[in-house]
Amino acid sequence: MEKLDSIIFYNIDKAIRAYRNYAQRQLKINGFTITIDQWLIIKAILENPEITQNEIGNLVFKDNASVTRIIELLVKSEYVIRTVHSTDRRKTNLEVTALGIKIIKDVQKIVEQNRAIALDGISKEELQIMNNALLKISENTINSKK
Repeated sequence: MEKLDSIIFYNIDKAIRAYRNYAQRQLKINGFTITIDQWLIIKAILENPEITQNEIGNLVFKDNASVTRIIELLVKSEYVIRTVHSTDRRKTNLEVTALGIKIIKDVQKIVEQNRAIALDGISKEELQIMNNALLKISENTINSKK
């Protein structure tokens, strides 16, 4: 019987969880109250100005209820403004505020340090191979007809 640490998907999940926990601790240690998920959603809005909440959820791998909760916190923290869409009242427009842009810029240095620490000792070639393999796994499972 195979051991957990020999299962590639277990190791992928373990690495992701370890990195997210580390990254969140580093934000807290450096005096930031923003969460990794909040940071991701602000980035998603900045990079995709007309993005819907459903699209945000797909982009950051969160369900609609989680995205709604996080956006509520971002609005309360004044990082994001939510307004009713001009032609479709069922939709909302999300806009990152100056304060939201500032927090993204302030956190960026820590994000880069976190990545450097996590990737220490891994060559560019190893990263490329790993990235290609992960993309292939995604392709295989997203496009699977079975």
